[in-house]
Amino acid sequence: MTIFSLIVLYFSTAIHEIAHGSIAFLLGDPTAKEEGRLTLNPLRHLDPFGSVILPAILFFLTQGQGPIFGWAKPVPINPYNFYDRKWGLLKVSIAGPATNFLLALIFGFLIRFLSLPYYLAILFGLIAIYNFAWGIFNLIPIPPLDGSHILFTFLPESFSKIKLFLQQYGFFLLIFFIFFGLDFIFRGALFLYSLIVGQAFSF
Repeated sequence: MTIFSLIVLYFSTAIHEIAHGSIAFLLGDPTAKEEGRLTLNPLRHLDPFGSVILPAILFFLTQGQGPIFGWAKPVPINPYNFYDRKWGLLKVSIAGPATNFLLALIFGFLIRFLSLPYYLAILFGLIAIYNFAWGIFNLIPIPPLDGSHILFTFLPESFSKIKLFLQQYGFFLLIFFIFFGLDFIFRGALFLYSLIVGQAFSF
């Protein structure tokens, strides 16, 4: 099951990044495309810490029984190339989580409305849960997650100190949250899964 989880995790994070790069390209920024990042080729998306070290640490800490988490290397974008300078970055930020939620809904509904073989239902379930989890996680307003870009778009100038604080200490806050708040993310993902599928996930 750990192998399935790692495969699902990789594709969930890679598709998330491809969504960012694709929307950026549609908005006029070819940076991700020119660097060959609009592809499912794993070598183009692996992040040394997020794709290898962190999942390995979580695997050993949970002895393979807990959720395995990580991320792909962020796609490069240049907001100055956007046709829509005001809302372009917001659209790109939303694209990643929205794609994960869409994938989760598709595979969740497939489980609910089709009679699937047991192992295929398990695989589809993992896809739905990990995409729900990845979508929720990225909406957290901590840099460099997408939620921070969404927050900063609407944050009044009077809250600039909060923005500066999050930008300065975002990485440390993120690592703290991964090790102490990840369980809440997966609880939320499991709740959404049961809501869509009509039953709790079980092996």
